[in-house]
Amino acid sequence: MENRLKTGVSPMAELPEPEEIDVANVLQSFLDSSIDLICVLGPTASGKTKYAVRLAKEIDRLLAEHETGGSGAEAGRRRAEILSADSRQVYRGMDIGTGKDLSEYDGVPYHLIDIADAGTKYNIYEYQRDFEKAYRDIVSRGCVPILCGGSGLYIEAATCGYSLPDVPADPVLRAELEKEDTPVLIERLAALKPLHNSTDYDTRKRLIRALEIAIYESDHIVDRTHFLPKNTFYIGTLVSREERNARIDRRLESRLQEGMADEVRGLLDSGIPAEDLIYYGLEYKFVTLYLTGQLGYGEMKEKLAIAIHQFAKRQMTWFRGMERKGICIHWIHIT
Repeated sequence: MENRLKTGVSPMAELPEPEEIDVANVLQSFLDSSIDLICVLGPTASGKTKYAVRLAKEIDRLLAEHETGGSGAEAGRRRAEILSADSRQVYRGMDIGTGKDLSEYDGVPYHLIDIADAGTKYNIYEYQRDFEKAYRDIVSRGCVPILCGGSGLYIEAATCGYSLPDVPADPVLRAELEKEDTPVLIERLAALKPLHNSTDYDTRKRLIRALEIAIYESDHIVDRTHFLPKNTFYIGTLVSREERNARIDRRLESRLQEGMADEVRGLLDSGIPAEDLIYYGLEYKFVTLYLTGQLGYGEMKEKLAIAIHQFAKRQMTWFRGMERKGICIHWIHIT
């Protein structure tokens, strides 16, 4: 089993056993301060946003019942609110490609979506800061925070109290690093800091950012965040690899029909450089390559589908890695 978990070769054996979530018990744990955050996580196309909304509405119903002894106005103020943990939904104007589907929230308040301009490079330090501000606001109003997303690094930054450096982006250095082969970049990073695991270099974009931070820290005194970890109840959304890939393919076709290429064309026409959109990866990378004539439509669609499949697999690998570090995730099947 351990080997299968590490490799993720078998489509079914890698899936953990699903559980039934007693929402009333989870809510009571929050009310008595046994937990202070609920987190819904899962790979792309696993139904996590729909489940988080359903969960929020059930919590609202239970809160209303719980507070029937208080005034109606008081009961109306206490409710569940969702904080996004999606590294690309933070950008305004990047809607179809990131699958914001804001109508899915169906009246449930949401946070950390549309908070940065497309073309900028919002980073994990900024996310942790913005999450903490939104989280404290929700809790201060007596409401229940639900973190929802698939960006594992963002989820861990929000829940595990990581101390993160405030290091500005350096476009000139990044351009220089982009010219180097990946093994050379890893070697340079290893010369500057201990590499305890592959987190810093599991994607080229993350590797370049890690090296950018390490180079900056070698010459500067850097401020770091100091937030306490959250006592989090994690819920993971399960779907088989076959079904997940089928959903990804259907969703990609739908997004292309909805005008994803037009969305990216509009971003380019607004003055955002092609290389900045390519930096965001997946839909924005491959559609930009298509629009700039570097890929044909069919080739773009095929390569993008494969890239999203691979991304979803990496997400599951990250979440199983969280479990190996001692984080308990309660996995559920979405019906």
